[in-house]
Order: sequence, then C-alpha cells, then structure tokens
Amino acid sequence: MGREPELADALAEVLIDCVEGGASVGFMAPLTRARATAFWSGVIDSAARGERVLLVAEDAQGRIHGTVQVTLSKPENQPHRGEVTKMLVHRRARRRGLGEALMRAAEAAAQAAGRTLLILDTVTGADGERLYSRLGWQRLGVIPGYALWPHGGLCATTYFYKALPGQRHVAGPSTIMPGAAL
Repeated sequence: MGREPELADALAEVLIDCVEGGASVGFMAPLTRARATAFWSGVIDSAARGERVLLVAEDAQGRIHGTVQVTLSKPENQPHRGEVTKMLVHRRARRRGLGEALMRAAEAAAQAAGRTLLILDTVTGADGERLYSRLGWQRLGVIPGYALWPHGGLCATTYFYKALPGQRHVAGPSTIMPGAAL
C-alpha cells in the first residue's frame, strides 16, 4: 500500500480529537501523537493480515474525518461473528451523517466477509447509543462503571448486537445425555 505511515498519522489525529473531546474509546487523556500513531500502525498491520476491516471516511482532498473497524478474528466456534470497534468521527465533521455512513459501510463489509452477527459497545447515553438504536441495533443492556472517561471518572457501557442478512450457521450434530428430557 505504501501509505501506511501517513494513514496512521491521519487516524491518530481523529483519535486524539475524540479523546480530547471526552470520548471513552480505550485511551486516557492526554493521548500523545506517538501513542496514537503506534495504535493505528498496529490496526493497519492487523487489517493487512485479514484480522479486521478498517474503513476510513475522507473528503475530496484526502483529509480523514472518521473511521470504524470490524474485527473478524474470532475463536473457531464463532466464524459468523464480528465486532464493531473504534467508530470515531472528528468533532469538525459531526452531525453530517458520517457516523451513519460509516456504520452502514461496516455492516456491508462484515456481510461481505461472511459475518451474520455483529456486536458493539458504547458509552451509555452518548451520541453513539442513539445512532445504533436508530440503525436497528438491538440493545442488550448496560454495565455500570465499565470504563473510565478519558479525563477520569467511571462511565457505563451499553452493549448492542445486530443480525445481518446472510447464510445462518447451523449447529452440527448434538449429543443427547441419557435421561435428558426433550
């Protein structure tokens, strides 16, 4: 690809902006550019190995405004499942439909990769929670005090799932225990 260092640096800018803006996305403030760039370099490497799909939203000038990932690498008994992670939109690009476009692209990429079930988690009460509900994701529940805000203090996390159209994986033969009621 050849563009990896530039891509990692541009994605680092989005991540830093989100953390500075208070998003609980796995990093504490202050997040250094070196740490953010190293994170994205690892993500890019993982995508190159086929372990995840990395999607970016950029404008006509090539400036990145948002990103989302779908992790594909799961245990062998979950080949149908993916996880949406790091759905980030730079504050300068919010309220323009970019989050929805990224999520729809993530769902399409997951389907193309043969996934029929997606999961994600988000801060309870935040914009993401409203977006996912509007896009048809099913709310599972809330875990209080699950993570820290980037500037400190606990926040709750809401889990969601979405079943995607596609071939359903059917369990293989099962063993019935003697005396088990059917």
